[in-house]
Amino acid sequence: MMEFSPLAKTWIIDVDGTIVKHNGYKIDGYDTLLDGAKEFFGNLPQEDKVVLLTARKDECLENLKCFLKDNNIRYDYILTDMPMGERILVNDRKPSGLDMAYSINKNRDEKLIINYRINEKL
Repeated sequence: MMEFSPLAKTWIIDVDGTIVKHNGYKIDGYDTLLDGAKEFFGNLPQEDKVVLLTARKDECLENLKCFLKDNNIRYDYILTDMPMGERILVNDRKPSGLDMAYSINKNRDEKLIINYRINEKL
């Protein structure tokens, strides 16, 4: 179980294999929401920001936006045409010692579950 501070967060989340079936839009001709995704996004506090990343080309963006809207998956920004390689997050640590960056790797196309709790003391 991860512990986060009560501060508003920025969630940086890959699309394919994380919230939708990987390459489902190519293989099946449509996207399929993965188990747990709707619940996860529905539980994010409104003050948190959501940035979605995808290697999909810009011409796929409108279809993706429609799919996300139809499935009540909220986001603030979508970045398309990202490289298929590793995604590396770099951030600073607060003088109090609070880590300001976390990384979570989940198995492709498996249920989206991120177990965390808010620790008011952080």
